[in-house]
Amino acid sequence: MPSNSSTFSVIGSDVSIKGNVSASADLHVDGSVEGDIKCTSLVQGETSLVTGGIMAETARLSGRVTGSINVRELVILKSAQIEGDVHYDALTIEQGAQVDGRFAPNDRRKPEAKPAAPKASGAKPNGDEEPQLKIAQ
Repeated sequence: MPSNSSTFSVIGSDVSIKGNVSASADLHVDGSVEGDIKCTSLVQGETSLVTGGIMAETARLSGRVTGSINVRELVILKSAQIEGDVHYDALTIEQGAQVDGRFAPNDRRKPEAKPAAPKASGAKPNGDEEPQLKIAQ
């Protein structure tokens, strides 16, 4: 399939989908989707309803989402209503947006598993030294 970065798909306001949606192109949703959405870039209209997870490189949300969101760059507009956890690399939220869930940056989830290396316990041969706290940035 030839790649064309200028293509996009539209789910109109009169369209209701039950099932997962996967798009290799950019996706604009004005209708309702009951299922997960996976695409490169998602733009959600104000009247749109998504009940399911969202995975995308970028997303601009202005409708209602009930489900988890995992994107690199996320913009939540003031008309958005989100119920679910949000994982992101870059985040912008307009004043007035409603979010009921937890926010977690993607880059912070990965390093937290690495600092628990046995290196810290091996560095204290006599056990009399005070524990040290190191903050990774």
